[in-house]
Amino acid sequence: MRVLIVEDERDLSAAIARGLRRDGMAVDEAYDGIHGLEKASVNGYDVIILDRNLPRMHGDEVCRQLRADRVEARIIMLTAAVEVADRVEGLNLGADDYLAKPFAFEELRARVHALARRGGPARPAIMERAGVRLDPATRDVTRDGVHVDLSPKEFGVLEELLRAEGAVVSAEALLEHVWDEHTDPFSNVVRVTVMTLRKRLCEPPVIETVVGAGYRI
Repeated sequence: MRVLIVEDERDLSAAIARGLRRDGMAVDEAYDGIHGLEKASVNGYDVIILDRNLPRMHGDEVCRQLRADRVEARIIMLTAAVEVADRVEGLNLGADDYLAKPFAFEELRARVHALARRGGPARPAIMERAGVRLDPATRDVTRDGVHVDLSPKEFGVLEELLRAEGAVVSAEALLEHVWDEHTDPFSNVVRVTVMTLRKRLCEPPVIETVVGAGYRI
């Protein structure tokens, strides 16, 4: 899952980013509305966490522009306002969810996961294929009933492959959804991560390399 945080309170943004990265998400940050709109327009995000009161361009206008441009990412709008009218206004602009500050990180995390599941075809709460079982909520992975310890990136790659339900996932798609904008697109990070993931899942191998196309389970 790839997430964009548009928040001018840098300490808060960094804290949210750290928490989501611990969950294996790829996270980018922007600290004003214009910068956030630019990133959201060129990168494929699953969820955008958008503060309402932003410098340079108000969060309302960012949300309105994203919807006008048919950006498909789900949007969680953050604000210090607690009035019902404020929440309704934010949702009417095209936001998918609304969270008042201050908030508990665990609630934000749960909302991010819930919105990501709404971002396309219905996704099962627990994904399972070829004896591999992954629970996104608890971050538990098993192979034929045996627990498997994975790094955040290995978990992210496995989640994307299981979500594809047997379809081929390109290295480019994995790079876009599991890594953030600071990753060198010409590096071999995807190939290396798939290689280590195969080892952790043990024999017989379940991840197939489709030459010239990508990977699948």
